[in-house]
Amino acid sequence: MPMIDIDWLKDHVETPADLTYEQLAKDLVKVGLEEEEIHASQVTGPIVVGYVVDATPEPQKNGKVINWCHVDCGDEWNETDEDGNKVPRGIICGAPNMKAGEKVVVTLPGAVLPGDFRIEPRKTYGHISNGMCASERELGLGDSHDGIILLREYGFTAEEYEALKPGDDAMSLLHLDQPLLEINITPDRGYAFSYRGVAREYHHSTGAAYTDPALALAEAAPDVTGDPSITPDIEIAIEDDAPIHGVPGCDRYYARAVRGFDSTAKTPNWMRRRLTRAGMRSISLAVDVTNYVMLDLGQPMHAYDMDKIEDPIVVRRAREGERLVTLDGKDHELSVEDLLITDSPNGERGSRILGLAGVMGGLYGEVTAETKNILLEAAHFDQVSIARSARRHKTPSEASRRFERGVDTRLQPAAAQMAADLMSRYAGGEASATPADVDHVGLPRPIAFKASEVARVAGLDVDVQRISDILTDIGCRVAGGGNGEFSVVAPSWRPDLNEACDLVEEVARLVGYDEIPVTVPPAPVEGRVGLTHEQRRRREVANELAEYGMVEALSYPFVGDEDFKALAYDVDAIRPVSVEIANPLAGNRPYLRRDILPTLAGVVQLNLRRGLENVSLYEIGHVYLWDPQAPAIPALPGGVRPTDEQLAALDAGLPAQPMHVAGILTGLAENDGWMGSKRAVDWSDAVEAVHRISDRLGAGLTLDQPAAADVPAQWHPGRAARVMAGDQVVGMVGELHPHVNEALGLPEHSAAFELDLDVLFASLDGKPVQAKPISTFPPVKQDLAFTVADSVSAAQLEAVIREAAGDMLESIELFDVFTGEQLGEGVKSLAFAVVFRAPDRTLAAEDSEAIRKAIVEKAAELGAQLRA
Repeated sequence: MPMIDIDWLKDHVETPADLTYEQLAKDLVKVGLEEEEIHASQVTGPIVVGYVVDATPEPQKNGKVINWCHVDCGDEWNETDEDGNKVPRGIICGAPNMKAGEKVVVTLPGAVLPGDFRIEPRKTYGHISNGMCASERELGLGDSHDGIILLREYGFTAEEYEALKPGDDAMSLLHLDQPLLEINITPDRGYAFSYRGVAREYHHSTGAAYTDPALALAEAAPDVTGDPSITPDIEIAIEDDAPIHGVPGCDRYYARAVRGFDSTAKTPNWMRRRLTRAGMRSISLAVDVTNYVMLDLGQPMHAYDMDKIEDPIVVRRAREGERLVTLDGKDHELSVEDLLITDSPNGERGSRILGLAGVMGGLYGEVTAETKNILLEAAHFDQVSIARSARRHKTPSEASRRFERGVDTRLQPAAAQMAADLMSRYAGGEASATPADVDHVGLPRPIAFKASEVARVAGLDVDVQRISDILTDIGCRVAGGGNGEFSVVAPSWRPDLNEACDLVEEVARLVGYDEIPVTVPPAPVEGRVGLTHEQRRRREVANELAEYGMVEALSYPFVGDEDFKALAYDVDAIRPVSVEIANPLAGNRPYLRRDILPTLAGVVQLNLRRGLENVSLYEIGHVYLWDPQAPAIPALPGGVRPTDEQLAALDAGLPAQPMHVAGILTGLAENDGWMGSKRAVDWSDAVEAVHRISDRLGAGLTLDQPAAADVPAQWHPGRAARVMAGDQVVGMVGELHPHVNEALGLPEHSAAFELDLDVLFASLDGKPVQAKPISTFPPVKQDLAFTVADSVSAAQLEAVIREAAGDMLESIELFDVFTGEQLGEGVKSLAFAVVFRAPDRTLAAEDSEAIRKAIVEKAAELGAQLRA
């Protein structure tokens, strides 16, 4: 995001002398430019100007030559000798450009440089070095580490250099003590990626006087329109035979020559400082000028060595099989959608690629130390073309960030004029008076706008005249207004203003969002309000799992082959029934999930990798079930409501999207501390979660353990079961297969469950539960232990006991399961705690004994015998 320097901002808008970065942030946020961060300086002093009194070379055994120097840092910072006199500081310096008579930047003991590098007196090369003469890189001002900063060569005028005295504060001199404001720019406001745009917004916020720098520059630029007698600097051709969505990739290309350029000229200090504070490194004067213009005006530019270019320059789409090595040294296989800048060597039109338009230049044609004549490129490219190329090649650049958000279509001559002026001033170049300008930009479409829309859409009561003033102030051409209806033409730097609602948003933004009245919609008196049955039940499921100690997670629903393989799905079988995304966020996850477990497992993995050992997560969300036999989804018209038949056809082609709940439990289920017991998670913990959901909803869910061969591959064949609602399968519960645990890096015996909530909720009748009166009579408590065959489940025996006890049974709970040699092979003991209570009397001994006898007789039908 852009870095804003108040010193630079002042070039375009009047600001108070005492403006702070905190206040600037408050002013800009009023108009929608949010503060990201105020970056404090990474450098602390003392850092001062020093005068090198002497520099004595001292060769070392390793072949290196160091200089033992005495540097005058002013009376305040100089050392004191034995007699109490102030003397220059002794400093060791290995820089090759150190010599007596130079004014340098001295970092004194106590200073801290970027990277938390602290300056302290230290003994080195046989001397005590009491400070350090700094280079650009050490101060964070650039990448140069070839030598220390010589202030004589740092862009100061002769008078400014002469005025520098030993001991002067170099922090202020080099702006090292200044913070920076980083702001956040929304994608629709690309113009704010420049000081021109930010200054305009500061004007809107505060009313400060603003001057658009592009106006004077455009007036100074040569006007070559409509004069066929002029021979331009170079021939330009735009030949886009495959526009994306019918929009040409380039609708304006402006090129202007600067001849006699001195390639040895240095970038002035003020420009280097501003580029560095904007987060860009200084490279050479030609490149620095184009970057500076881009940051100042918002127009990305490129500089070519004109003597290497063969006209015509052709802007075209790439051809199949073409490749390009960009300035960063990366080799790219080009797509037929990529827009290219090419030239025509040997008369072969558009045969040599100079760069990827709007993204990055190629190695050929770049400006070098031998360059004498420069061709400046200032163009306007289609947002979609540039955005796709930057993403396709994973080569985002400062230029592409601006083009994909929208660049001013009228700015190109002004930007080239500014660049030419700077090159002429600092490198002696002469700007051509015959630039080439291929301009296919169409006329803007007027927007019919009613002032009443501001009140209707935004709820703001704004005077018609004020609406007109606001729209005029943001750069619109406004006509009409007498009856509250305007014809508005948006400014060339605002491609986001296309409809009346966009203008309403601008009025609301500049009046102030805080002025929009807060109106609470009234609740309807009649009709249904509140949550639906499904919403209430979803919340009950979520609350129950949270009360059980699980934490809700939200995962992205995207999966790929890696996820399928980790969860032991048959990749070839699941792909055809998975929804494939046309433009996935990640290339290795192009499908939408059919189950929640694969994406939830990724969240569990992340937590385990960060050191959390006991992880119990659940998620409620949609899954997407593609039907290969579904009819094709129709293309619906825009701007009109589809017919009922079209909507029905749309629904028929969409995948089913049922709601699921899934959970994964790992680590310790119980941990009572160092004196207590510990128990690892197993299948019973997942089953308990399912039982709790069942009890909360009154669903009466049961478990059915299938044969090992019928268990899905991701589940443990002996420790997993189907969850049933009557005869319907609702989901699965149990332990994950050991191979799945290994593939995902989960602990052994990790347990999980996944339920289809749509099926589960459909099985509920929704009838209210009839509460029973609370009996005031005392209960009768008994423990009943039965021996049964291993094939008889506790649930079967419990059902028999409930049936035999009838209405007298208040509660039943299994509290013990026992097997052993005493019982014999194939036999187990199940012990239940039962409570009997009558609603209308105290149960006598005869009553409880009769109930007990009925239970024993009924249990005998299962082969169960009561243990003594």
